[in-house]
Amino acid sequence: MSLFRAAKIQRRVGLSHLAPLSTSIPRRFSSSSTKDSVLNTNNQKMSGVQPAYGPLGVNAALKWSTKYPLPNPTLFPHEFSIADRVALVSGANRGIGLEMALALIEAGARAVYCVDLPKTPGEEWEKTRLYAEKMQGKGSEGRLEYIQGDVTNQEATWKIAETIGSREGRLDIGVAAAGVLKNHIDCLRYPAKEFQEVLSINVNGVLFTAQAAGQQMEKFGNGGSLILIASMSGSITNKDHSWVSYNTSKSAVLQMARSMACELAPKQIRVNTISPGYIYTRQVSLSSPAREK
Repeated sequence: MSLFRAAKIQRRVGLSHLAPLSTSIPRRFSSSSTKDSVLNTNNQKMSGVQPAYGPLGVNAALKWSTKYPLPNPTLFPHEFSIADRVALVSGANRGIGLEMALALIEAGARAVYCVDLPKTPGEEWEKTRLYAEKMQGKGSEGRLEYIQGDVTNQEATWKIAETIGSREGRLDIGVAAAGVLKNHIDCLRYPAKEFQEVLSINVNGVLFTAQAAGQQMEKFGNGGSLILIASMSGSITNKDHSWVSYNTSKSAVLQMARSMACELAPKQIRVNTISPGYIYTRQVSLSSPAREK
């Protein structure tokens, strides 16, 4: 729908009192938790005055102090409770994966296992773990655990989920958030090696993670939820962004989820995707240096 037509409809249905439609696109699209200083500070500057309730999610964990006390319980854990559930989240050392891991803790999960490449978790993850511990008794009783793993290794990824299932006696949620975004490369000259690397992580890795969690859901018979992180770039293409490998991989994730959802529905395993727009993570900042200017 064009902006012109949307404006006409807005007037026709009596919505002209609302803010006018705008074609401007903000340089900052969402706050992120990848760094406790520059990235989050810039996001807050671009998004206006910080809300009175203080920072949220991982940003709250990074800034937690006497200035920002632990949040009081809300209706969120009660209305969307996943009490006693166990989750596996790939790519959760930082970024979207860590944000989702903390959200699951806040919703009542018993344990969330964060899988990522580094042998040991980063400072951001450690601060988030401590924050989750401090929240115990205030609407959340869960814990964050870290496991080193490479999602492109199918056998190893399956083994990680098997270990979690054996330890916890269940596995209810699998979030495939591990992914990679390469720098701009002309599609007519895209090297085969780099193209395959992106697909190996963004497609194979997502499949292997979903398989690993799904196998444990099948084993314990409790059903479950698989959440595959796709992207708006799986459905559209941004002008002046030479990301043929990334866009292709995210489109594959969308169709992968549809196929798996049909197969796994009889086992009470739901499969859904989330397609974020721009979220200003460290990976995005490294892939789009012009956005820093």
